[in-house]
Amino acid sequence: MSTVAHSIAVVEERIKSACLRAERNPNDVLLVAVTKTVPVERIQEGTREGLTHFGENYIQEAQRKIEYLNQGTWHFIGHLQSNKAKLALKLFSMIETLDSQNLAQELNRQALQAGKTIEVLIQVNEAEESSKSGITPELVPNLLKESLAWPALRLRGLMTIPPYDPDPEKSRPWYRSLFRHREKWQQQFPEIDLTHLSMGMSSDFEVAIEEGATIIRVGTAIWGARE
Repeated sequence: MSTVAHSIAVVEERIKSACLRAERNPNDVLLVAVTKTVPVERIQEGTREGLTHFGENYIQEAQRKIEYLNQGTWHFIGHLQSNKAKLALKLFSMIETLDSQNLAQELNRQALQAGKTIEVLIQVNEAEESSKSGITPELVPNLLKESLAWPALRLRGLMTIPPYDPDPEKSRPWYRSLFRHREKWQQQFPEIDLTHLSMGMSSDFEVAIEEGATIIRVGTAIWGARE
């Protein structure tokens, strides 16, 4: 068994164990393999081992890989500038980092022109870290209300990146908070689909699953440490 195959098997087992503890179905958790800096040959190895969803942080790097590989479902998980909206729509099936009305309007405009729809998640900066993108929780309801005017965007839920800490338990309060916010906002806006919670990375995805994550973004645990 190759290193990548072994790592994927280990991650999948960790997902199953976390779901068992949380009394959840593992099929309700989507594994997105983060391929930032990962060469296409390694990604191809991952696809042979069953990986189907991939996440990229940078448009230019993603474009080279997506056009070369021509397979898989791709999520954009980095900060998206409005002037890259048209290209992002061409490359990705989901934008996980919607963080402003201006970006939403530009994505919607470009999608309407292209005659397509795209799935999006609102990135919530719960810790209000200046180093991270996303909007603060108190601003989310306004963006949800405005989302009704974006016919080409299919809002599917929320995404967050907590403050980094080597102890995964330090992420738990942030994930639990987003879950509770989601429940509140879903009641407030029943016509909006907030099914997905994208939260959890290599260091803490088990905690995220226990707190309700439906999408986890895992890179290092699959591919190893970045060079």
